[in-house]
Amino acid sequence: MAINWFPGHMKKTQREIKENLKLVDAVIEIRDARIPRSSANPDIEKLLEGKPRIILLNKSDLTDSNVTKEWIDYLTNDIVRVLEVNCLKGDGLKNIKPMLLNLLKEKHDRLRAKGMVNIMMRVMVVGIPNVGKSTFINKMARNNIAKTGDRPGVTKSKQWIKTGAGIELLDTPGVLWPKFEDDETALNLAFTGAIKDEIMDIEELALKLVDRLQESYEAKLKERYKLTEVFENPLDTLDAIGKKRGTLISGGQIDYNRLAVILLDEFRAGKMGKISLERPGEEENEDN
Repeated sequence: MAINWFPGHMKKTQREIKENLKLVDAVIEIRDARIPRSSANPDIEKLLEGKPRIILLNKSDLTDSNVTKEWIDYLTNDIVRVLEVNCLKGDGLKNIKPMLLNLLKEKHDRLRAKGMVNIMMRVMVVGIPNVGKSTFINKMARNNIAKTGDRPGVTKSKQWIKTGAGIELLDTPGVLWPKFEDDETALNLAFTGAIKDEIMDIEELALKLVDRLQESYEAKLKERYKLTEVFENPLDTLDAIGKKRGTLISGGQIDYNRLAVILLDEFRAGKMGKISLERPGEEENEDN
């Protein structure tokens, strides 16, 4: 699937993130809990090496909770902590401050030994487009300082935001990377809305989503669209869904564009049930 999506401001953002890392104590990286691997920018990962970090698995209310717990164990290490959160509702965000204090304990102990008190934690917030960064910042700041939207790439410039929790946040625009290593990463980002639908063939995207779901979540697909069966050819399954949903035009043909919009909107809103598109270790298994 051809995708041309790397705007110039993303390259500029990568440079600014590298320059501004020295200004912060730690990083909060927001990922989509449905695709924790695909929603991690590998270029940013390299920049953040050695920096204390909290990974927020956002939209965890939309995922298979057992799989999300596997990801938490998989991603946690000495300087990285992981939380499952729902930034829209604020679920899990109260755990951020104690987690940061734990990560920065040695540094704070040194500062207190020098007589410093009321230490403000300065934290950079990073993440790919449409993953929930602005929603997170607004919830932490308790107002709408950061611009939000359901389109990728709403935040365009750096800004500092003070919170009432002794944390100052440095917001950065959502940034992707110039080249995907595999088609599955590109598809996962497209399924979840990190890549703008306007540059996609959404009919093909919907077909590939049906193919993925009937492979891993057949029961949920059948339940949502009241299907008695799914077919070996996902196009036949897509047609069956179209007939159930009444997305027909003259001559009884399926309006695939309208159907694609319905499918993608319902998946992104969690109406198909709790679905995780990635599991830890799958990439390694494929390489072996």
